[in-house]
Amino acid sequence: MPIIVNLDVVLAQRKMRLNTLAELVDITPQNLSVLKTGKAKAIRFDTLEKICAVLECQPGDILAFTSDDKSVSNTETLA
Repeated sequence: MPIIVNLDVVLAQRKMRLNTLAELVDITPQNLSVLKTGKAKAIRFDTLEKICAVLECQPGDILAFTSDDKSVSNTETLA
């Protein structure tokens, strides 16, 4: 998947535990763990906003895009 989740890195930089963030954002630790491991298929903007507010970061600090050959070749096929 070309979207990389760096939530664990930001948490480590802030010296914050996942359970603490989950409590502050009002999300279950299990759902936050799914996001942290990159297994989430989607994230609500209001959840992302809360995470960024608590961690005092930007969405780009948590999420990154990397190109892979499969997604590039699909785009080229459509062009």
